[in-house]
Amino acid sequence: MKQHFVMMAAYNAWCNERIYGVAAQLSEAEYNADRGAFFKSVNGTLNHVLVADRIWLKRFTGEGEAPNRLDAVLFGNLPELKQARRKEDARIIDYIEGLSDADIMGSIRYRTITNPADIEQPLAPMLAHFFNHQTHHRGQVHGLLTGFGLDAPTLDLLAFQRQTGIGMS
Repeated sequence: MKQHFVMMAAYNAWCNERIYGVAAQLSEAEYNADRGAFFKSVNGTLNHVLVADRIWLKRFTGEGEAPNRLDAVLFGNLPELKQARRKEDARIIDYIEGLSDADIMGSIRYRTITNPADIEQPLAPMLAHFFNHQTHHRGQVHGLLTGFGLDAPTLDLLAFQRQTGIGMS
């Protein structure tokens, strides 16, 4: 089970590099334009993914920053956001690599943000949600980039596996 999540952590970082590379082609006005997405703009959506990742990593590890709003904009420009994203991706990889299969089969307790409640859940499905959430919102950014006429990159897991060899055995 651990190897699956190791692959997903590496896949997450790979996808982020690809998406951020294309987003860098946008003008500042395009990057911040409200395009009707749930978090409005490319900037808002990329910030949301970072916000959610920080919230989950705080829940998982007890360490790091955890914003108290899902729509927080931590960084108003792409270069600063990209630097923070890379650091967060490294934290994700380190956290996952430090888990044992026994850890993954365990549970954790945390407090929700939107409707505050204390929750205890098995870790494995929470990790699946964590990576699925990233994929969901990156897909939204992919659509926004395509809407600007940019050639958004493939984010297929199979393309990642073929390029890196991770998860092929």
